Amino acid sequence: MHRLALFDLDDTLADRQSALSDAITGLCRSHALSPDAEQWLRIELADRADPLDFARLRDAFGLETPTADLWQEYVSRVAASVTCRPEVLEGLARLRAAAWTIGIITNGASDIQRAKLAATGLDSLVDGIAISGDLEIRKPDPRLFELGAARCGVSLAGGGWMIGDNPTGDIGGGRWAGLRTIWLRGRPWPDGLSAADHVVDNVTEAIAILLNEIWE
Repeated sequence: MHRLALFDLDDTLADRQSALSDAITGLCRSHALSPDAEQWLRIELADRADPLDFARLRDAFGLETPTADLWQEYVSRVAASVTCRPEVLEGLARLRAAAWTIGIITNGASDIQRAKLAATGLDSLVDGIAISGDLEIRKPDPRLFELGAARCGVSLAGGGWMIGDNPTGDIGGGRWAGLRTIWLRGRPWPDGLSAADHVVDNVTEAIAILLNEIWE
């Protein structure tokens, strides 16, 4: 087994929820949107966001601003607000120094995910990135994990790890792809889903587990 670690992005490496909240607040203020429109956005964008959400926002609340402009403003606001803790960046650097190959496997629209990666500096610390919006393939589909490994220059045949907060997408998908798994607890665990190899409270604990892994 080679030293491959695939990480989820949102609420694993980067804080999506805070960035989402800040971006919606800023967007609503800049367009003087009603409280109902703000509540609509917080519900509709809770799990994912794409340009179609803003087309529906325009229709539902009679906005005149073009959909593309609303989307680009939202992407820019998310990128300006998203954070990745310094200790996470340091942990990834330590993994690379220890000869780990690191990839990011994330669901989401390509432009907003790449904006987050650039804004946090994560794009410079990983060997490959696979985003569902590039291919219309979403976790837990094992093909996205296969693509992520390939973009890192390795194959899933050599094994590796998947680290993330989504039980089905990250842990179920990672196991389906033949990887060992580390779950960041928080979301409800579905009935019938096999347990992760490790359960942690944050990604720095997961990185510590990988760094202490014994390789033969």
